[in-house]
Amino acid sequence: QVQLVESGGGLVQPGGSLRLSCEVSGFSMENFAIAWFRQVPGKVREAVSCISGREGTTAYADSVKGRFTISKNNAKNTVFLQLNSLTPEDTATYMCAARFRFCALNDNHDYWGQGTQVTVSS
Repeated sequence: QVQLVESGGGLVQPGGSLRLSCEVSGFSMENFAIAWFRQVPGKVREAVSCISGREGTTAYADSVKGRFTISKNNAKNTVFLQLNSLTPEDTATYMCAARFRFCALNDNHDYWGQGTQVTVSS
């Protein structure tokens, strides 16, 4: 059974940092790319970053480039998203998703997690 479980969200002040985790089970991370998305109620879901399966190639949305870093630990079946220099505009529910092999910043993913809330506020 495929599962993706996010953790690490919370309340942080502007300028602060968080590290999100996406623990996956039911498939090999070497064969699947993992992406992070974020969604605010009433707005379109935004693809934030992704990392490919075998090659570890990464991609970022322009809105987070230079502030967010995606990485993974295949042995622990976990993908991380480091969020730095956070602003209130980063407030959203962050979720991870998986698709076969190649990284893509679009909604075309086969498996989704439930999400973790990130709130940036003073």
